[in-house]
Amino acid sequence: MKAITLVAALAAFAAGGTAAQMHNHGHAAAEPATLSQAAAVPMADGEVRKIDKGAGKITLKHGPIKSIDMPPMTMVFQVRDRALLDKVKEGDKVRFAAEEKAGAYVVTAIEAAK
Repeated sequence: MKAITLVAALAAFAAGGTAAQMHNHGHAAAEPATLSQAAAVPMADGEVRKIDKGAGKITLKHGPIKSIDMPPMTMVFQVRDRALLDKVKEGDKVRFAAEEKAGAYVVTAIEAAK
């Protein structure tokens, strides 16, 4: 049994987990996604055209979005978390990550471009 626990802990460590996360039969605890985690998905460049906090939507004029194979255009996206809309304002140049989920395009991370 000790060998199995050690193997699970080493596997978690190699996968970027920690021993503290390895509390449930060798499975790492889920953590909220952050922009640095979303960086594993290619980020796209864009400009905020409109924010609709009530509907949880953002209109972006964007360049190519490689993660969803989308050419440059202006379109409305849903946001995974409405708190993302507090990070930017209309007119901001941004970098963002997006995914297609159940036929909808969703912004999963966004930040003002530097």
